[in-house]
Amino acid sequence: MSRILVLKLGALGNVVLSLGPFAAIRRHHASDHITLLTMRPWAEWLAASPYFNQVLIDDRPDWWDAAGWWRLRRQLIAGRFDRVYDLQTSSRSSRYFHLFPRQAQPEWSGIAHGCSHPDRNPDRNRLHDIDRQFSQLRAAGVTEAPPPDLSWTSADLARFALPDQFALLAPGSSPHRPIKRWPTRHYAALAGALLTRGITPVILGTGDETALAQEIRDATPDAIDLTNRTGLPELAALARAACFAIGNDTGPMHLIAAAGCASVALFSRDSDPALDAPRGRSVSILSRPDLADLDLAPVLAALSSRAALPMPAG
Repeated sequence: MSRILVLKLGALGNVVLSLGPFAAIRRHHASDHITLLTMRPWAEWLAASPYFNQVLIDDRPDWWDAAGWWRLRRQLIAGRFDRVYDLQTSSRSSRYFHLFPRQAQPEWSGIAHGCSHPDRNPDRNRLHDIDRQFSQLRAAGVTEAPPPDLSWTSADLARFALPDQFALLAPGSSPHRPIKRWPTRHYAALAGALLTRGITPVILGTGDETALAQEIRDATPDAIDLTNRTGLPELAALARAACFAIGNDTGPMHLIAAAGCASVALFSRDSDPALDAPRGRSVSILSRPDLADLDLAPVLAALSSRAALPMPAG
């Protein structure tokens, strides 16, 4: 039995885009022991997945934290790994290759200098994140490319007392990149349009986004605010039950789309959907350099193309 290590250190959207590659590695190493090294917020959730025997947490020591780097090095060496799949392929994760003693370096799939299975695809930086990962894995002999599967994660939604017809709204994004956000006044207008069609808006977000949710509810009090009340299993369950979802380029939209919910994702000039748009069964992308210039009508039209959007009452 071989010992395999998978590196995935990014944000939620980045992790969700690796679910298919995770499954591919598990199928290729069906009888091997697979360890994931990831960030603390995703560790417990991914430990419940069928892809890994063990999940380790990378606390990402600062460059000056010699003790932290020493602990990380000891953790990696103690794993006695035969092969590593670096699915992050960042300068940081590539540095981990050189934490192993030269005489004990495992096989390594990634872009680290001197690694055994380098990804030499000249177009790798122009590929969508999922396609880039599968291309890297093929170079290492992992040939299957399964779609993302979230059937292993769910939650009981009864405590939310949701109506039969509801839609998910994700008005937030990284707080340091506000240009990625469709203005809340547009989300409020969308929420009102959905209510006239008999569909209840359900607002999602983290604690940092409660103010955004409150602005929407000030205009549409019948919207339901689940901000800071949902973990990742709840998001997956909500995605399966919702009529559709609308949101910015943010991690929850990746999970919602991967769970199979008809989704419309909104992109500004701050990110490129060709490289990192959500992937799923039914996903539309609306892109504007400045999302303030995106009116309600194109969003409603995109929703109509992805779901049976009823006409307004009356």
